[in-house]
Amino acid sequence: MEAAGLHDAIAQVKAQKILPTNFVEATGRKKKKLFSERDETFLPNMTRQLSILISSGVPLMEALHSVADEYQGYYREMLMAIKERLSGGASFYRVLQDYGQVFSDYYVHMVQAGEASGTLDTVLIKLADFLEHLGRVRGKIRSAMIYPILMMGVSIVVLSFLFTFVIPKIVRIFADAKGALPFITVMLIVISNVFMKYWWAILGILAVAFWSVRRYLRGHREKVDRFLLKLPGNLLQSLYYARFARTMEVLLGAGLPMLTVLKLSSQSIGNRALEADILRAGGKVAEGQSLASSLQGFPSVFIQLVATGEKTGRLAETMKRAALSYEEEFSRKVDGAVSIFEPAMIIAMSLVVCFIVLAVLLPIFQMNQLVK
Repeated sequence: MEAAGLHDAIAQVKAQKILPTNFVEATGRKKKKLFSERDETFLPNMTRQLSILISSGVPLMEALHSVADEYQGYYREMLMAIKERLSGGASFYRVLQDYGQVFSDYYVHMVQAGEASGTLDTVLIKLADFLEHLGRVRGKIRSAMIYPILMMGVSIVVLSFLFTFVIPKIVRIFADAKGALPFITVMLIVISNVFMKYWWAILGILAVAFWSVRRYLRGHREKVDRFLLKLPGNLLQSLYYARFARTMEVLLGAGLPMLTVLKLSSQSIGNRALEADILRAGGKVAEGQSLASSLQGFPSVFIQLVATGEKTGRLAETMKRAALSYEEEFSRKVDGAVSIFEPAMIIAMSLVVCFIVLAVLLPIFQMNQLVK
């Protein structure tokens, strides 16, 4: 049936002398629409606005209505639909579960804990802080990746242009030269011919290689992630540990049970190997073991911090300190990697340019010697 909202739907059904027990909103078309309108800033911004209104004493439904007025399209429709269902008596967290594309599991569980304890305003503030922090981390990663990707892309385009269009014209002057050409010049001619005659094969090989690597990574995600953890000086390690500690801190602060915290925190890491280790640790904790003795795959310093937090009963605070430490370490590693990449790219491009110059100049010197 079609209705303006939950109240209207109930009224229509009751008018037919039928007592409704449950309604399910059809959201298939909305999910497709969301894919094209996805905005990563929506959730942290909306949560911050909602937390400010609720902490100021505004009722939840009025707060949702006010926040909905700030948006257009799918997000406005979604917030108004949530408000309508709340007015029909549904729990806030149960309504959010129906919009899993927007609200993650840890978001829904934290709202559930806030509703149960009567501290929804405090929980929303923590959620807003957490989501904004995640956004800053993602922004730092992206900004750090833009320069290397741009440099590599420009280098590939320039070199492809040189080997396909410029160098073939230059090496023609050596075609009628008597005597053997230097080996480096022969290499340059071969590379240029490959680029000029078999560019389609190169693109095909690159496409097949990309598809094969992607398929392998998808099929062996946990094995690849465990290999990444063993790389020396790997900046991803700091990112994984920081994510886990930060999520633990937020969820424990919201009062969620330890097993739920471990399950949700494992999903936020982004590494299947560590996720499996944490889930195994959750099984041991359920059997009565301590979290510190159950964790595997984490550095000894992290495990010691967990042990200290468990002994003092202040695990959330300990996880907060651990998150800050690993976040700072990740930031330093990113800055160091970017600072190393720039001179490395310059050196690599210098070597390529030197190769091209020598390949062109050496036969010219030989021809001059023959003339003399």
